[in-house]
Amino acid sequence: MLSLTVSERLALKSRAHALNPTVMIGNAGLTEPVLKEIASSLKIHELIKIRVMNDDRAQREIMLEAICDRINAAPVQHIGKILVVYQPNPDAHKIEIRKMPRHKGKRPLTKKQLGSHS
Repeated sequence: MLSLTVSERLALKSRAHALNPTVMIGNAGLTEPVLKEIASSLKIHELIKIRVMNDDRAQREIMLEAICDRINAAPVQHIGKILVVYQPNPDAHKIEIRKMPRHKGKRPLTKKQLGSHS
């Protein structure tokens, strides 16, 4: 499983906000065809949203970890029934992760300051 820094995760969260879910995991759960679809979507888009049709939050967390372990991706966010996953593709490389904006004093901005920063 890939790991992301806090600033990379924040940048990817903001990029994922406007995305629509590309893959849906239904009542059958995380099957091989679903994993293949997630892997092919990640190769094309690098950052995707996955909608899970399951009411159990713990089960969704397990699914997110399983997805990231099996296809070597990084978990970005889990909000409600939506999972956001990132896998860099050197061939496509559509997403450029920029570093966090800084103060005059060269310290990274806090989350509260980032919320009001445009």
